[in-house]
Amino acid sequence: MSAFLSARDVCQRLRDAALGVLAFEFCEVISESGLIAVDIEGWRLLLDFTEGHLHHCESARNCAGDEATLNTWQRYGTDPVSLLSTWEMAQIERLLREANRDQA
Repeated sequence: MSAFLSARDVCQRLRDAALGVLAFEFCEVISESGLIAVDIEGWRLLLDFTEGHLHHCESARNCAGDEATLNTWQRYGTDPVSLLSTWEMAQIERLLREANRDQA
């Protein structure tokens, strides 16, 4: 049985990636929906990144198989992206834009 990942757990991974403490790796674009799969040192995140802006984290799974989805987090009132500071959000958006540009 896998455990639940809190929005704060996932947000901390995003913060560490924004600071350059953890490696941020682009994995794939999921269709035309704007969803992008990324890996942050073994954690797989599915991010909604449309029109150059990060909107929310659709789902997350860590190395141990613990996972959560946007629907789970919204029951508790937030998602990981909404916990980021303005600067952290800008850094993650920059990383996503660079990854998108490299894939084009």
